[in-house]
Amino acid sequence: MARKLNGLAQRYVAALRKHLNEGPRAISPRGMAQGLGRRAMALGLETLDLARFHEQALITLVSPDYSPNTRERMIRRAGTFFAEAITPIEKTHRAARDDNDQLVQLNQALRQRSVDLTASNRQLQQEIVQRKSVEESLRKSEQHYSELLEQSRHMQEQLRLLSRQLLSAQEEERKMISRELHDQIAQTLTGINIRLAALKTEATVNTKGLQKKISSTQRLVEKSVDIVHRFARELRPTVLDDLGLIPALLSFMKSFNKRTGVRTSLTAFAAVERLDTAKRTVLFRIAQEALNNVARHAHASRVEVSIQKLPDCICMKIKDDGKSFHVQQVLHAKGNKHLGLLGMRERLEMIGGSFGVESAPGKGTTIQAQIPLTNVRAREDSLMDLAEVNKT
Repeated sequence: MARKLNGLAQRYVAALRKHLNEGPRAISPRGMAQGLGRRAMALGLETLDLARFHEQALITLVSPDYSPNTRERMIRRAGTFFAEAITPIEKTHRAARDDNDQLVQLNQALRQRSVDLTASNRQLQQEIVQRKSVEESLRKSEQHYSELLEQSRHMQEQLRLLSRQLLSAQEEERKMISRELHDQIAQTLTGINIRLAALKTEATVNTKGLQKKISSTQRLVEKSVDIVHRFARELRPTVLDDLGLIPALLSFMKSFNKRTGVRTSLTAFAAVERLDTAKRTVLFRIAQEALNNVARHAHASRVEVSIQKLPDCICMKIKDDGKSFHVQQVLHAKGNKHLGLLGMRERLEMIGGSFGVESAPGKGTTIQAQIPLTNVRAREDSLMDLAEVNKT
């Protein structure tokens, strides 16, 4: 029942709104209003019940902001609508005249309600002022949170700076360890080998067995020296500092081919050696990490490394013909399984460069590293093709 009454009230408001919006020249609302009256009768409502619907509709439709004349006209037109709406009830109830008197009183009460609504409007304006004050407080709170967000971004930048400093410190440490291996451990092992060779020459008693043992020991020492040299080259190849980036890449790629069987080729331009040590080191480390990733994951048969000069940057690409992977999924994966890619990106950002990865089924993977040409005087624009290393 309550749902039906609520529906009737909503229909009454809609019909009265339509009648008021049509203005003075509107067609008589008889049919629409009396239809609502008959519906009210079917629900067992009395005139006073319909009058309450009418009162609530007026409160909804007649705004206190309207001028007194406008409100008066709207109330009179609404009264006409209400009179038509109660016609079916008047025809069936003997107390219609009494209800009409009550309607007059109700209209007076509505006028009084209009006055009350005006007072309520003033109160509402005061509440609006208070709300603006609350909004100002919220604005200040939002500014405070913005400052906190900026502090958070600053802390993130500091963390990034610490990460870059860590990479720089790691590179310096590798350089120191490399020199230490070359200058101390390798020399010591070489001295042992020389002393064993002298012992081998001096042996005169039971020379056959002694020489055999000494030869075996020499082979172990030589193997140790080779391991130390390889370890030193991987930590920090001296050829990078002594001869430059291109010879260092050629040396590493030759060793990579010998170790993995993957064919490699290098194309570069000579002026890349004009880059400072930090930038040449970054390019070498990215190529080194990329080739190691190829050996671990790609199952490729060929890798092409190219370094070329573009109008505003130097671009290095490492392209393989191995299996592909989902780039975004790998870059955002948790754990340290793919820190190599993140390390490459971080190294490039540390010197103001940019990093990109493309991988598609049947096309392999291409890693691209770009370094801006700021402070780089690359006068030689022509490319110098270097022979492919270990094609077969």
